Amino acid sequence: MAGKKKKDKEPTYDFVILGADGMQGSIVARDLLERGYAVFLADIVKLRIDWLMRKYPKQTTFQFIDLRDADRTIGLIHKSGAEVVINCAEGDWNLHVYRACIASGRHCIDLGSRFGVTADQFKLSREFKKIGRVAITGCGSVPGIGNVMLAHAAKKFDSLDSVDVGFAWNSNIKKFVVPFSIESILEEYTLKAPYLKESKLRRMRPADSAVVRNFRAIGPQKIFLADHPEIYTFHHYFRRLGLKNIRFWAGFPEHAERTISTLIDLTFANTKEVHFDAQKLVPMYFLAQMLKRLQPPRGYKEWENLWVDVTGSRNRKRKRILMECIVPPLKGWESVGCNIDTGFPAAIIAEMIKYGDISKPGSFAPEAIVPEKKFFKALKKRKFQIYENGKKLNS
Repeated sequence: MAGKKKKDKEPTYDFVILGADGMQGSIVARDLLERGYAVFLADIVKLRIDWLMRKYPKQTTFQFIDLRDADRTIGLIHKSGAEVVINCAEGDWNLHVYRACIASGRHCIDLGSRFGVTADQFKLSREFKKIGRVAITGCGSVPGIGNVMLAHAAKKFDSLDSVDVGFAWNSNIKKFVVPFSIESILEEYTLKAPYLKESKLRRMRPADSAVVRNFRAIGPQKIFLADHPEIYTFHHYFRRLGLKNIRFWAGFPEHAERTISTLIDLTFANTKEVHFDAQKLVPMYFLAQMLKRLQPPRGYKEWENLWVDVTGSRNRKRKRILMECIVPPLKGWESVGCNIDTGFPAAIIAEMIKYGDISKPGSFAPEAIVPEKKFFKALKKRKFQIYENGKKLNS
């Protein structure tokens, strides 16, 4: 296995992680470091990952980076020597990073973009083909695991009609702990959600779409439509099968929703600059940094259900498949809860690119290019269980 820094003209690091100090970046970094890789870490701040660097001094280095500076970003990528860039940066910098990877001739993955940015990333496919590199957007939970589950299910249909996709989670202690990315969450609650109905793109306020649904390992939970890239990527890849209805649903337990609603009421979802003590602060970005100091209570555990509900036809008969990925608490990772289901898939896909399991040049989403069986097998090693209509797939 890789892991030791290489000499001479060999790449110094196996991977470079942008946004390494964030929740997901630090999870990806820890997973890869524990597996023996050398990882170049970069972020605009450094609050969360000092302990990782102390534990793995021979496998890591860190450099501050502001992704708004394209030249410095390209220079950092070249300096790392890594062939695979893993973009975990908070905020939607994915298009910036794609362009930096094209300029530096590197593979790239990220955790997903908003609807419009995803379309722009796909438009760069020709540029990635020219340099013989692969770019994959949405390599986390949903998007990520959900996309690959749809690819698996779609093979069992002659035609597709509707796909509902989403997540639901809960914890044993009913106290607010930051889920995934607070910036993404505030956007999910406040931005009008795109959805596809009879092949027409529509939008709705999340609060107006709320329904209650029952979930394996979670129980009943309120869910609502949210702005997610699957609306674009699912239609892009599966419209040839007739897919014309797509919705993404987000679910949060009541105790988390109360805190999120309070933050929104206090205007922390605002992205307009506030001037304070001669400094320019953006409330949402400031909040993201502040919440890095929030630690879960002792004994805290989380469970999550990532789900894709597919309807269509097979042999002229109506057919439905419910795909689920159940993410339990993982010993040693309790402090980050079910956020592992976003960080781990990114690490797995980055490894697949490094070793040639994924090699087709261009710009993609996971449903088009990630090998399903190998991916599900890698998830099982990390204790994630995949179900198809209630039957375990990767046991």
